[in-house]
Amino acid sequence: MGEGIVLAVGKDTVYGGFSTAESHLKNGFDQGANSIAWVLIRFMTVLIPVVFIACGLTKGDWVSAFLFALSVAVGLTPEMLPMVINACLAKGSAAMGTKQTVVKNINAMQGFGSMDILCVDKTGTLTGDRISLEYYMDILGNESQQVLDFAYLNSLYHTGVQNHLDDAILKYREMPGYSIHYQELEGQHPKLDELPFDHERRFASVLVRHKEENFLIIKGSIDEVYHRCSDIEYKGERRSMDANGEASIHAIVDEMLEDGMKVLAVAYKPMEKARLSREDEKDLILLGYLAFFDAPKRSAAAAMDKLQKLNVDVRVLTGAHRDVAASICRRLGIDTAHTLTGGELEQLTDNEIPIQIERTTVFAELSPKQKVEIVQMLRTNGHTVGFLGDGMNDLPAIVESDVGISVDTAAEAVKEGADVVLLEKDLNVLEEGIKEGRKAFANVSKYIKITASSNFGNIFSIVIASVFLPFFPMTALQLLLLNLLYDILCLVLPWDQVDADLYSKPLEWSGRTLGRFMRFFGPISSCFDILTFAYLFFVLCPSVCGGAFSALAGSAEQARFIALFQTGWFLESMWTQVLILHLLRTQKVPLLQSRPSRPVMLVTLLGTALFTLLTFTPIGELIGLTALPPVYFVFLALTVLLYLLWVTLAKRWYLWRHHELL
Repeated sequence: MGEGIVLAVGKDTVYGGFSTAESHLKNGFDQGANSIAWVLIRFMTVLIPVVFIACGLTKGDWVSAFLFALSVAVGLTPEMLPMVINACLAKGSAAMGTKQTVVKNINAMQGFGSMDILCVDKTGTLTGDRISLEYYMDILGNESQQVLDFAYLNSLYHTGVQNHLDDAILKYREMPGYSIHYQELEGQHPKLDELPFDHERRFASVLVRHKEENFLIIKGSIDEVYHRCSDIEYKGERRSMDANGEASIHAIVDEMLEDGMKVLAVAYKPMEKARLSREDEKDLILLGYLAFFDAPKRSAAAAMDKLQKLNVDVRVLTGAHRDVAASICRRLGIDTAHTLTGGELEQLTDNEIPIQIERTTVFAELSPKQKVEIVQMLRTNGHTVGFLGDGMNDLPAIVESDVGISVDTAAEAVKEGADVVLLEKDLNVLEEGIKEGRKAFANVSKYIKITASSNFGNIFSIVIASVFLPFFPMTALQLLLLNLLYDILCLVLPWDQVDADLYSKPLEWSGRTLGRFMRFFGPISSCFDILTFAYLFFVLCPSVCGGAFSALAGSAEQARFIALFQTGWFLESMWTQVLILHLLRTQKVPLLQSRPSRPVMLVTLLGTALFTLLTFTPIGELIGLTALPPVYFVFLALTVLLYLLWVTLAKRWYLWRHHELL
């Protein structure tokens, strides 16, 4: 029975210090939502006082003016925004669930939509994750059983995080004729002590007993092990390492590295001590090398092409040797002209780091801390960054990224920290995730921009009408009902189709273009609202009621005049809002080049028809609506047709000027 001592928890641990809860609270999704909210708040700050003062001065009823101004504030807000967002993201998550992907954090769907850089580790992502030990050799490249035996003992006894390289070495005990040999080897070399692998030293140390001697066995990075060696051993003969030792080593291993093999060095030294310290890890004897191979995935190259077509840049962040990483990347068509090692990264100045990280595609020989720093810098440079990894050394970068992605075979802590878990370790699955994320984002963006601009146009019309009309152009209840009914229709948007050219590039989740969109398209609807006001106030209502509003003697006739006016604007607002949804949902010609989904078409048409019929029912009378004569619907059809034509021309100019719509 053993006793465990907890030395640190939470932020004080090695991995806990890399990221904080605060950074998660301020991820790209929250920042985008805040940006959109502030745009709407600024519009409210300007419009609400104007409506309140205008209505109060012209109508003389400040209480009603205050209530009407409050309804304007509510009317300007896309009330169903939380529901539409959650419906879009949930639909995207459900679609991903059918494609071997578990979305743990629903906000990650937005991250998929905005992601323009995907950082990946080499092992298991670009390669097949089936590492095999190809060669075990002495310092001159000849096969050496002693090198394999010492490497076996090191892999067997070190208790750090197990990896695929150790598994490849330990598989040799399962080969025919080797099991007895390794059983005897274990019995003859009991373990005394160890110093586990870490990313600073980049090797693991194990102390074993053999007869009357103790042996320190080290296995790890070629450069790190070499610099701790003072001697070499060849066929049992030990010699001092000369000045050309490093060149001799690279003459043996460089060709294997260039072929994409992972090469480790094995060294040892006799010791009398039974306990290890870091001071003992020097004056070693270089014994030989281990060469591993992990073939690139056949599907990886095609997946790279698909990600490039979606305008997602792939950056390789690996702890492997530069030559190994470059070899694998070249086979997959990844540009290796700009590579950077962890050591080179440390030598850069603060001014050079952002520039070099931006232009580099392959980062090699990295520590977990350096992976985090690269992800942070890419985010600082304005990118939305995803990170795909499965090892404990990837955990800090996964947590730090906008979209942390892991696989079902990863360590439990890594899966816990990830936003998305792939049940299949395949980059092709990510392509589908990116598409679904962008489709979800596009449909949310449709709702926000179209609804906000339409609401702004209505409110702007109210401000103008309130100054000139002797009554409210619409009651507070009618205004709230109009927005509620329209938002209910918009709940079908998560099921709308999205044009391919819209999800072929990353989409920005922010209010940066929302204000511009509202200021451009909102006043267009206001122009037709004012046209409707003029027709209702000067033509239709006087002809039905028998005279102008000021000339009507009885309050009943004035009430009928007001009801006709408010009903006419209620219907014009509903028709234009619903139909403009079809026009602005796509950059193409609606219905001809880009058709909405059947649910969207069915719900919007039925909704418009039902809400029109509402004005002829007793329920409509309860909220101040009344039946309108047939001549009004002729005017309404012509007005809506002219409005759609005008918006089509305006949309073309907007696209020419800003090169984007949503």
